[in-house]
Amino acid sequence: MKKLILIALAFVAIQATAQEEKRNHKKGDHQKGQAFAQLSAEEIATIQTKKMTLRLDLNASQQREIQEINLEEAIARKAHMEERKAKKESDTAEKPSKEDRVAKMNKMLDHKIEVKAKMKKILNDEQYAKWEADQEKRSKNRKGNGKSQKGERKK
Repeated sequence: MKKLILIALAFVAIQATAQEEKRNHKKGDHQKGQAFAQLSAEEIATIQTKKMTLRLDLNASQQREIQEINLEEAIARKAHMEERKAKKESDTAEKPSKEDRVAKMNKMLDHKIEVKAKMKKILNDEQYAKWEADQEKRSKNRKGNGKSQKGERKK
């Protein structure tokens, strides 16, 4: 009987340490996001543009045009984050109605279509295909469908 209790305690201890490691890992991701949130919209746009330049091999005129798009996006994102933060702090955050969610989703999708059209004008076919693939990958990762490649078999 004592051995059974000892084994049960060992399992509980192992489970507790495994969950603690998982929590610490998530905290690190959150801190990385907070550091990025502390940057100005101009800094975020510049970093994003430089990353895109490296990934897509952009020329100078493409960099300027994409910098403008990224700056608009960063400013809008910052404003939205501040609005959400203010609502959260003032405790006026309520669950949106169905109509509000639909309107917000339509607005977001219209914006995505607009950005996609702008990018199609700026980028050549090869760059655009690469950019679209990156967007799809980011979307899957955000939804949780982009599983880590470690556990999957290579074909």
